[in-house]
Amino acid sequence: MTLFITFEGPDGSGKTTQIQLLAEALTRRGQATLLTREPGGTRIGNAIRTVLHDRAHVEMSPRAEALLYNAARAQLVDEVIRPALAVGTVVLCDRFADSTLAYQGFGYGRNLAELRLLIDYATGGLTPNLTVFLDIDPAEGLRRKQGDANAEWNRMEDKALAFHRAAHAGYLQLAAQEAERWLVVDATQPVATIHAAIWRTVLPRLPISESTAPTSQPR
Repeated sequence: MTLFITFEGPDGSGKTTQIQLLAEALTRRGQATLLTREPGGTRIGNAIRTVLHDRAHVEMSPRAEALLYNAARAQLVDEVIRPALAVGTVVLCDRFADSTLAYQGFGYGRNLAELRLLIDYATGGLTPNLTVFLDIDPAEGLRRKQGDANAEWNRMEDKALAFHRAAHAGYLQLAAQEAERWLVVDATQPVATIHAAIWRTVLPRLPISESTAPTSQPR
């Protein structure tokens, strides 16, 4: 049994915090766990991430952007994700293919069918077993990120609020279309409350289910 879990959400929704908490909970349980991210997670992917997120690259076209994200994704799937899943490791990924549909698709108003073909080629048809969507108003998420001195502020965050709102609406549409794969969580709740909701959903999907919650709560 393989378990591939992705985290999605507007910038500033708390994805990094929640994915780390889930990784820690799984590790305490004795479950082999791999935590990775997009774009990045490999030497090649990290190089592509630098190009994609450089705020100086204002001339980058939406088509070039989609191709670069999926090039990094293909490398991550081939080099990291599939090998880990093959040996029974639970894989957690901060963003995956749904980000392309939300941002490069709904955000720019581009053809979703074409993007799905590109994604299918990049991933070899790999689909998450569970996608956690941390739902927050994009304006609030961006305010949160601007207030975090340690957070990266990149070319994508520089885009107009209307772009981020279109991507957010796209995420909700994607979640409604595949409700069995998505867990939508209100990201304005306390960190511990969000983590508990995620854990309750993940636990029954693990190879050997337990009825107990994590032994410690996030600080």
